[in-house]
Amino acid sequence: MSDEKTSMEIATITRVETLAERTGTAELGELAALAPAAAAALNLLADAIKRGQVDQDAVVEALKAARIDEAFAAVLDAAANAVMADAEDPYDFDDRLAADNLGGAASDVRRLFHWL
Repeated sequence: MSDEKTSMEIATITRVETLAERTGTAELGELAALAPAAAAALNLLADAIKRGQVDQDAVVEALKAARIDEAFAAVLDAAANAVMADAEDPYDFDDRLAADNLGGAASDVRRLFHWL
């Protein structure tokens, strides 16, 4: 009989790569983990609906009660304001277009939840 031990391990995990590292946003620090965490939470709700574990109306009502629309719109509005605050020329077309698109997206999110 051999004195060798046979490993029963399937794999040895030596490191876990975060989404921030994988997407190149690690330099954002803690902020890089917030957006993926928010997306993961919403994906869990979507998965629960798909599996039939929760009522879709209950999830939508919970999202509305939590004012998810306002939180998401606030992020987009803040980004629009930051674009204009960083702009050297407030009449620069590219900066205005980016800010207007972000502001428009915020309005669309609010309008979307209004009709749910």
